[in-house]
Amino acid sequence: MTLQKTNTLRKQVAAYETSTTKESVWQIINTVGPYIVLWYLAYISLSVSYWLALVPIVIAAGFFVRVFIIFHDCTHHSFFKNRRTNRVVGTAMGVLTLFPFDRWGNEHAIHHATSGNLDKRGTGDIWTLTVDEYLQAPLRIRLAYRFYRNPLVMFGLGPIFEFVLKNRLNRKGAKKKERMNTYLTNVLILALNGLLAWLVGWQAFLLVQGSIFFLAGSVGIWLFYVQHTFEDTYFVENQEWEYVKAAVEGSSFYKLPKFIQFLTGNIGFHHVHHLSPRVPNYKLEEAHNNTPPLQTVPSITLATSLKSLRFRLWDEKSKNFLSFKEVKALAKNRASAELKPEL
Repeated sequence: MTLQKTNTLRKQVAAYETSTTKESVWQIINTVGPYIVLWYLAYISLSVSYWLALVPIVIAAGFFVRVFIIFHDCTHHSFFKNRRTNRVVGTAMGVLTLFPFDRWGNEHAIHHATSGNLDKRGTGDIWTLTVDEYLQAPLRIRLAYRFYRNPLVMFGLGPIFEFVLKNRLNRKGAKKKERMNTYLTNVLILALNGLLAWLVGWQAFLLVQGSIFFLAGSVGIWLFYVQHTFEDTYFVENQEWEYVKAAVEGSSFYKLPKFIQFLTGNIGFHHVHHLSPRVPNYKLEEAHNNTPPLQTVPSITLATSLKSLRFRLWDEKSKNFLSFKEVKALAKNRASAELKPEL
């Protein structure tokens, strides 16, 4: 992609970077409102059975993801024009979703600035090793990586780690403003959830809230994982890395059914979001539809995205992901080649 095309593309998308207060307020209403109603329906359904309560719980988990998208947009200061309003609303949404505004926002900004850069991995991203790094790593690292990349761990234990542990603590070296925001968020989370547990009983609270958190967290991690872990994605070393290429080639266009697209706040248009994080979620589809070059980016569907579950290691030679099985075979072939006597 030439410099001229890059600048043209960024200018085209820049036209959608302005938020609309009316749309933002309406999105809060049509997201938080249904979430609260569904939470209550799940609670009263428990008097019949947990299986009945699962119906509103599953739908509420979807709206929980949508609440997170509002939080996410606020951390990019794209949801409202006013930075203070973004901060206040974002902190409130962070209390609902258990994410501290500053801590998560700062890590996520690093993710946007380094996505696809092999020399700047490790902050706000999915742990990804190259084939050579994995083969040269000591046994404990290989075992830890295989454990981390196991779907049951990533999408099962992952939400528990994110909600209960990681985001309750401050980052090493965090500035005072970030640390105070984390403390405030933790206090408000404790107060809100403590009140709910007192009102409905701790057992009902854990059944409803715990189920919603787990389901929504698994979906959230899946979305984050699959939108950067797909065939023909973009990973290069720092000297070759380009922001626009990383955005449009290293972030997928996840084609989702309309209702799921609604619940996930259009985050399937991830290539648009990475190209310009200042575009509010409700304008991502419009930006995609009106910008022809963005319509040719790598796309995946619910069905094809399942293939990414076998993608484990990035092969710098083939520029593609390989499974552990494929890497094992590759290592065996390399060993055979090294042992083969010279002619």
